[in-house]
Amino acid sequence: MKIKVDKDLCVGCGMCSDTCPYVFEVDEDGKAGLISEAPDCDTCDVQKVSEDCPGEAIEILEDESDDDE
Repeated sequence: MKIKVDKDLCVGCGMCSDTCPYVFEVDEDGKAGLISEAPDCDTCDVQKVSEDCPGEAIEILEDESDDDE
């Protein structure tokens, strides 16, 4: 799994960094930033953060290695 944040869609609410502080941070521009593009899935529920993002700015992408499974 890889994560992408679209800063143009981000509303800067901080929900992602509050929920998954090892994956997301709020950058100096007040928008979501990534600490890790490919986090350990056990760290937090990234899928839920993506679904709950009010700006729909967080996208979860499949890794090429996921296709081999």
